[in-house]
Amino acid sequence: MVAVIAVRIPLRTVSAPNVREHHMARARRVKRERFAVGMVLNTVKEVPSVPCVVLLQRVGPYGRKLDDDNLRGAMKAARDEVARWLGCDDGDERIRWVYAQERSRNWGVVVMCESDDADEVLQ
Repeated sequence: MVAVIAVRIPLRTVSAPNVREHHMARARRVKRERFAVGMVLNTVKEVPSVPCVVLLQRVGPYGRKLDDDNLRGAMKAARDEVARWLGCDDGDERIRWVYAQERSRNWGVVVMCESDDADEVLQ
């Protein structure tokens, strides 16, 4: 049986590798981002099982799209919190992380998690 969960989190992400900020300001920003993602994920009644595929999609209203490494850096706090919610480390090989971005009117992060209990994760 395939389980698919999708949530949208109202969160503005920044390209962490390019932000020049004090280490304490960075720690506060990461804590806020993880808190926002955790609050929304904790409302989901059923946590998907691993192995799974997790899509992290950054949504922003303007500017250029981020390149691949900056996109991953911008989504690091969200990835860490999703992994905590799934009950494993974000480096766990049973989780395949997929990144995307789109333009929209409002800032946000979309988290989609697709798991398959039959050891074969759909793409």
